[in-house]
Amino acid sequence: MNVQEYMRDLGRNARQASRQLAAATSGDKNAALLATASILDASRPALVAANAKDLESGKDKGLDDHLLDRLALTDSVIDGMIEGLRQVAALPDPCGEITDMSYRPSGIQVGKMRAPLGVVGIIYESRPNVTIDAASLCLKSGNATILRGGSEAIHSNQAIAHCIARGLDQVGLPSAAVQVVSTTDREAVGELITMAEYVDVIVPRGGKSLIERISRDAKVAVIKHLDGICHVYIDDQADLDKAFNIALNSKTHRYGVCNAMETLLVAKAVATQILPRLAEAYAEKGVELRGCEATQTIISASAATEEDWGTEYLAPVLSIRVVDDMDAAIEHISQHSSAHTESIVTENFTRARRFLAEVDSSTVMVNASTRFADGFEFGLGAEIGISTDKIHARGPVGLEGLTSQKWIVLGDGHIRQ
Repeated sequence: MNVQEYMRDLGRNARQASRQLAAATSGDKNAALLATASILDASRPALVAANAKDLESGKDKGLDDHLLDRLALTDSVIDGMIEGLRQVAALPDPCGEITDMSYRPSGIQVGKMRAPLGVVGIIYESRPNVTIDAASLCLKSGNATILRGGSEAIHSNQAIAHCIARGLDQVGLPSAAVQVVSTTDREAVGELITMAEYVDVIVPRGGKSLIERISRDAKVAVIKHLDGICHVYIDDQADLDKAFNIALNSKTHRYGVCNAMETLLVAKAVATQILPRLAEAYAEKGVELRGCEATQTIISASAATEEDWGTEYLAPVLSIRVVDDMDAAIEHISQHSSAHTESIVTENFTRARRFLAEVDSSTVMVNASTRFADGFEFGLGAEIGISTDKIHARGPVGLEGLTSQKWIVLGDGHIRQ
């Protein structure tokens, strides 16, 4: 296979399909999503069989447990994919939405219309359910998409792609609206991120090295986040039962995800009350604790280094720091956060509002687990990724983040004087 020619064929087909999708009705797009959901449900044995090949290959290659967890297509994961498709179908279609219309002194009307980005390239690792998340959001928002999954999920992704193609075919939409790259050759990524004539935006979902490479080499716009160094701050006016549950869930609900807490900050006034209880619970879960000097005087923990404060573990490891107050917590977050998700636990409304205003991350929470930083939980149906950028899309990227606004002008023979 000539990878360059293959990828450019995908690009040309995607560009043509994007024009057809721009003209598709919401009814057509929804019908394709619902058809794909039904096909997935009926194809469970084939999906599980394909996934079993990937899992076996992953074990042979020595993939870590958290990577194997992300790779697995269990019944509950397939249920989530189906529900995601149905939720996206039920969401309002942003395409064609007209806002901010107003008359100008000249007599023309000026406003904005929401439109698809065009062709979206998505590069991801391990999690085959991303194939459905990405396809559904791009399809509903009127974008064609080229999906390049990791080599470790090649069989799973091809099986899912077959279901999507059947769903598109049922309603007469072009199969090139969603194309899954069939080669595992790494050269395909290099081609995809430099085909500016065919691809309008790239969304990388994977490890830091992948995202750094794409951010460095891409010739098209990139929607991304590098790390998920998420914090929970337990204030001295927190409800400690809430704090216990939030701190435990944020870390131990799942380890290998970008919205898991990696650093726990605790106000010194309540540290001796909450940390021993949390340490016992973390020990039961097998979580390794690394703490500052003050933390080590309260619970058993190894010494946290400066590097720990800036590390995304994606594993049962947690850094803990005792801080003087909320000002110190915010200062720590500003220095070490990756601008993904931060949460404060407090019953003080004023402090909660200050935290929301002063913490500069894509998602900021009050009295909630960081694990809620997710497009599905936010009601987006699914997400194409998390953006920590400040321009265009920020936080979980759903339908609206996959569109832009263009100016529209309505006149009746008006000319400029």
